[in-house]
Amino acid sequence: MTATNQAGATPNAKGLFKRISDAMGPENLSLVIALIVMVALINTQTEYFFSARNLFNIAQNMAVVGLIAVGMTMVIVSAGLDISVGSIAGCASVTTALVVVASGSVLGGIGASLCVGLLLGLVNASIVSFLRVNPVVATLATFSAFRGVAFLIAPGGRPVGVLDPGFATLGSGRIFEFGSFPGIPVAFAILVVVAVGAHFVMSATVFGRSIYSMGGNPVAARLAGINLTKMRLMIYALSGALAGLAGAIVTARTSSGQPASGTQGLELEAITAVFLGGALLAGGKGTIPGSMLAVLLLATLSNGMNLLGIPTFYQLVAKGLLLVLAVAIGQWRMARAERIQAEITAADAS
Repeated sequence: MTATNQAGATPNAKGLFKRISDAMGPENLSLVIALIVMVALINTQTEYFFSARNLFNIAQNMAVVGLIAVGMTMVIVSAGLDISVGSIAGCASVTTALVVVASGSVLGGIGASLCVGLLLGLVNASIVSFLRVNPVVATLATFSAFRGVAFLIAPGGRPVGVLDPGFATLGSGRIFEFGSFPGIPVAFAILVVVAVGAHFVMSATVFGRSIYSMGGNPVAARLAGINLTKMRLMIYALSGALAGLAGAIVTARTSSGQPASGTQGLELEAITAVFLGGALLAGGKGTIPGSMLAVLLLATLSNGMNLLGIPTFYQLVAKGLLLVLAVAIGQWRMARAERIQAEITAADAS
């Protein structure tokens, strides 16, 4: 009887593991395992990791990169790329500060950041769609151009100070604070709302299915009646608007509009997160939950290194290696899938 029970337990356990793996996706499951291992290692080296204040900091630091990663997921799934998002955030950061200082309106400043981001996103999409420039080359050019614009609109090329307490709430405010619980960062709450909304759009709407279609097979998508130019304009505009919102949060957190400081390197982190989350360089694959798990992984890595006193340049090396690893794994998965499909086709033909 005991042997029978033990023998029966193994298939059940395997079945449970398979159901969990299928529900989360193999990429997401591997991220969860990597995150658990990383947290365990960091926790053995410092007693402060699980403190309420440190967890609050991790959530707060996720917001800016997370918002950009949401838009970047849509861009990459559609077989595009946007290297200029950090520069867009810089332009939006300065614009937000100028509007808040001039008008005293917090909502006006946030609206300005969204408009600037949307407009610059449309510029990227127009270069790609109408001038037929490769997305990498196009956004590499606008990465430099938009950075220059940020310095041009900042008086004297210097940061623009913002001392509005209401606006500061966007970057450092918190909700549900009580007792010893530090609360939830307002910026993180915004990220959660945006990510949930984007996940719904990507998984349950015609627009989301069209994004996957144009990334997976643009010719078939065009034949199915999808207007690729219109879709590309909308996708890059959404990505730009989210980068603009991220720039507004940077402004609120630092109490100044920053042409560069605070927004440099955001594009690398966002792209790394999206590829770590399971997206492919060729497009057609990727999810918002996967990207958010990867953002959490990167935020935990940076936080753990800071707690352990590891210099910043080591963090840059680690993130660069993660990006290479994520793209290499994605390319391997795609080649493996093509090989399996070719074998199935050959078997059917024979």
